[in-house]
Amino acid sequence: MPTLFRLLTILALIAGTIYGIMAALVYFVEPTRTEVSVPVTLPEPDAPRQPAAPDEDLSELRR
Repeated sequence: MPTLFRLLTILALIAGTIYGIMAALVYFVEPTRTEVSVPVTLPEPDAPRQPAAPDEDLSELRR
């Protein structure tokens, strides 16, 4: 029984230490806000598409 109690005590101390470190980080560290902008280049279209006839599209769906 003393070994189990010692193990649980050590695990509780480690968990408490980790929790304390995380709480200290939350309270004492201020994040810096910066604006981020990323340019996005759009691809050039290859060729203008011809509009499909309405019957062609529907015939593919009906098969």
